[in-house]
Amino acid sequence: MVIITAGMIGVGKTTLTGKIAAHLNTQAFFEPVGDNPVLPLYYRNPKQYGFLLQIYFLNKRFSMIKRALADDNNVLDRSIYEDALFTRENNAEGNITDTELEVYLNLLDNMMNELNELPKKAPDLLVYADADFDTILHRIKKRGRDYEQFDNNPELESYYKKMWTAYKGWYDDYDVSPKIKIDLQKYDLETPGNIDIVLGQIDDALKDIRVNA
Repeated sequence: MVIITAGMIGVGKTTLTGKIAAHLNTQAFFEPVGDNPVLPLYYRNPKQYGFLLQIYFLNKRFSMIKRALADDNNVLDRSIYEDALFTRENNAEGNITDTELEVYLNLLDNMMNELNELPKKAPDLLVYADADFDTILHRIKKRGRDYEQFDNNPELESYYKKMWTAYKGWYDDYDVSPKIKIDLQKYDLETPGNIDIVLGQIDDALKDIRVNA
């Protein structure tokens, strides 16, 4: 089984990815954030670095999904399937020009066509991590990455709200694989016992997939 996780920054997706991988005794592919040289630059000047950031992420996510689909069992922390969500929002915000968006979408189409040539063409399950917006903001503050902080930065907080809203529509439209929504507000992973409930929900979804395969 190849599982991809998705969700807004700060929701707890990376922690969830690690827990799923440990539970299934498989490898986790984590989103390149800490070693991303472009991300801090983007937060300082999104209009200058928006396109560069999206190309950086697209390249990394393409490499990750190819490696994952070529193996038997993996869990990916965010994937190429949600990459265009960020690029379109950056375009709507004026951080990426229409020409840059067209270049990006053409490149993404070529990459997706290449994935279709692989023996395994898509993940088996999307696990979408969800929480309300106030919880997202609280967790972003709590994890303390300087460039993500939105105090005295209403534009950044507004961007977070737009991405949070956009994710709702993205999840509804996602049809590449079976999907499951996990409520990480109700089942905060820092609360003892909640991870067992969440992993049980994922196990049930995987059982249904195997039965219907």
